[in-house]
Amino acid sequence: MGLENIVNDILEQAKSEVATIEAEAQAEVDATINEAKAKAKTIITESQAEVEANILRRLKQEKSSAQLEIKRAGLNAKKDVLDSVYLSAREAILSFPPDKNSSMLKAILDMYGSDGTRVYSNARDAKLVRELTDLTFMGEIDCIGGLIIENDDGSVRLDYTFDRILDGVSEQTLKPVSDILFG
Repeated sequence: MGLENIVNDILEQAKSEVATIEAEAQAEVDATINEAKAKAKTIITESQAEVEANILRRLKQEKSSAQLEIKRAGLNAKKDVLDSVYLSAREAILSFPPDKNSSMLKAILDMYGSDGTRVYSNARDAKLVRELTDLTFMGEIDCIGGLIIENDDGSVRLDYTFDRILDGVSEQTLKPVSDILFG
């Protein structure tokens, strides 16, 4: 019995040590799990914040891009309107009645004809220009109307074509006309 008591004591002591080791191991496992859960929670929180920041950045980019596209479309529409006004003016010049066309060509020749010896005009006005001036008619040019007057050697060339005049007026009045049309 003495030996049996010693064996029982050793078994009890072993069981007690096993229980202590298991308790320590369980505490270590629980601590590791809790630490892993805390890290996972931190990672999830950081990831959510990063995703939200990316979403906000992307939304700002998309909004900026959309605003830029709207602005570009608006500018293109304004340009189309201004181009249409320009083309309407050009068509109006092309449809001048002969007497108005004649009086404008005469006015140009009276003001600037003495600055040159040769003259050019479009095909439609060639006969009229020959009748209105003593300048040498040098040929037809591609324009909607008006004249080009030059000196003997061609070193001075005065462009009074309606195309050039319209382009000059268009450039000078683009801003005011745009302001009137679009505020």
